[in-house]
Amino acid sequence: MAKPAQGAKYRGSIHDFPDFDPGQDAEALYNAMKGFGSDKEAILELITSRSNRQRQEICQSYKSLYGKDLIADLKYELTGKFERLIVNLMRPLAYCDAKEIKDALAGIGTDEKCLIEILASRTNEQMHQLVAAYKDAYERDLEADIIGDTSGHFQKMLVVLLQGTREEDDVVSEDLVQQDAQDLYEAGELKWGTDEAQFIYILGNRSKQHLRLVFDEYLKTTGKPIEASIRGELSGDFEKLMLAVVKCIRSTPEYFAERLFKAMKGLGTRDNSLIRIMVSRSELDMLDIREIFRTKYEKSLYSMIKNDTSGEYKKALLKLCGGDDDAAGQFFPEAAQVAYQMWELSAVARVELNGTVRPANDFNPDADAKALRKAMKGIGTDEDTIIDIITHRSNAQRQQIRQTFKSHFGRDLMADLKSELSGDLARLILGLMLPPDHYDAKQLKKAMEGAGTDEKALIEILATRTNAEIRAINEAYKEDYHKSLEDALSSDTSGHFKRILVSLATGNREEGGEDRDRAREDAQEIADTSSSGDKTSLETRFMMILCTRSYPHLRRVFQEFIKMTNYDVEHVIKKEMSGDVKDAFVAIVQSVKNKPLFFADKLYKSMKGAGTDEKTLTRIMVSRSEIDLLNIRREFIEKYDKSLHHVIEGDTSGDFMKALLALCGGED
Repeated sequence: MAKPAQGAKYRGSIHDFPDFDPGQDAEALYNAMKGFGSDKEAILELITSRSNRQRQEICQSYKSLYGKDLIADLKYELTGKFERLIVNLMRPLAYCDAKEIKDALAGIGTDEKCLIEILASRTNEQMHQLVAAYKDAYERDLEADIIGDTSGHFQKMLVVLLQGTREEDDVVSEDLVQQDAQDLYEAGELKWGTDEAQFIYILGNRSKQHLRLVFDEYLKTTGKPIEASIRGELSGDFEKLMLAVVKCIRSTPEYFAERLFKAMKGLGTRDNSLIRIMVSRSELDMLDIREIFRTKYEKSLYSMIKNDTSGEYKKALLKLCGGDDDAAGQFFPEAAQVAYQMWELSAVARVELNGTVRPANDFNPDADAKALRKAMKGIGTDEDTIIDIITHRSNAQRQQIRQTFKSHFGRDLMADLKSELSGDLARLILGLMLPPDHYDAKQLKKAMEGAGTDEKALIEILATRTNAEIRAINEAYKEDYHKSLEDALSSDTSGHFKRILVSLATGNREEGGEDRDRAREDAQEIADTSSSGDKTSLETRFMMILCTRSYPHLRRVFQEFIKMTNYDVEHVIKKEMSGDVKDAFVAIVQSVKNKPLFFADKLYKSMKGAGTDEKTLTRIMVSRSEIDLLNIRREFIEKYDKSLHHVIEGDTSGDFMKALLALCGGED
């Protein structure tokens, strides 16, 4: 069993079995595999209850008693994923890693994800053991095999990591921290082209403690997290490797919690990843991974494995997991600390928001107006020209084009576009031609007219706009529809949901920073009201705090709430509330936490599964294109392992797709 560092608490889920007798265990396994069929239950129960060190002793005893190789017998008796899991458990960790890497390099194509996961996450000692195990098992040099199967900067960084020479001194020089942060900045953001060697040298060699301080300094200096710069400056497998290294520097358990979640979310399970992680971390940091998983995804790792796998394979994985954090009474104080640190990072991050549509250089409204008139004149319409001009001009420039079009031709550009275009493309182009406040006002009006109300659209707009944006929407609504937005909301919604929307529509959210004492009081109020069982008081209290406090203050409230209760405030909302009220509060919380991620989720949901929600897709692409669509793109690929460009391309078609891709602004 892996020994924790001096004074550190053991955080694995598998322990040495008390009163261990390797001979007795070898006999039990022999009997479980004797005769016709095998007792899989007995095999999984025994092997998942022993530490890796004890399993090696069982292998030796088995060979001494029966003259047979235990792993070979297990391979013969078991099949499929269950066999792979059990056989991996029987190997020492270094040999297990060696086998995974050998498989990743074998045959046509390379499993880069496997290489990245193992080499980005192992300690110096584990790396040295891996190299030796690979040599022993395959009589080959691991470095030579990796060089033969990879290339470029990706190959160079893998080779650096493979040396296992990362500094381990916890004494950090402040001057060197500042120098490294500056060197990374100059190697990427400040340089025409990127100095990849500098990234490789610093991220591949400095100690974890040092690099965490470098990342903090980099954020202070540039206003960007290091991950944003890596995504902007690097590409392909090299980018993925460097991001994995950064994640493991920040928190190796969080990296694996994320990998496990991605292995099981959506259709199909990535069983190879699931097995590899559950086996390799079971005696290292599985408890930490479980805690972070519970905090980050609001469900236990145990429950996700239970719902995503089956049979003996599931039973064995659950044994390795070691417990259900959703079960009554399962509270982990460490989880609160992890979540608190996650919020601390978000509270200090000054993430630069960037749209994908910027003002066109050498803008000529006269030429654009003439080109648009020509595109719509005569038989047929030149949609390509319309898309090209309108998606590559800022909204302010589009307003100039509208005015110039009217001055030149005595015609209303909006009316001409409406006449010439149709369907989804028409809605998108006409949306882009409206000023943002009038566009939002129109979307709110549409959400409330006719039979039924589109509550999701109301929530999405009102829960995410700034005070200035809300005030502008109110004026535009009054101007366009001769009725106040508040009156419209009041007549179309009811109860607590109406009160929430009306409160948001006032645009009176506080705009100061955080007040720590007040944040603790707010968190305590929410915690007390949550435990009272009075749903009406709970909704009122949440509304008073979530609809009026500033974003920085609410981030601090959420931190304090986690500290007090060990739950994310979003978890309490989902558990205690329902319907539109729940959806509205969740949207506010998610927007406060990470607005670009909120919109990335909305975009993903608008295109996943059968059919596309074109209205939501259009509304977000239009409204965020000049604000934070570039940030949304980054969150999208981070969470879903595919680019927004790629998903739009696969889910839409024709001129509508062309226009959306132009707004998207690039392939990540």
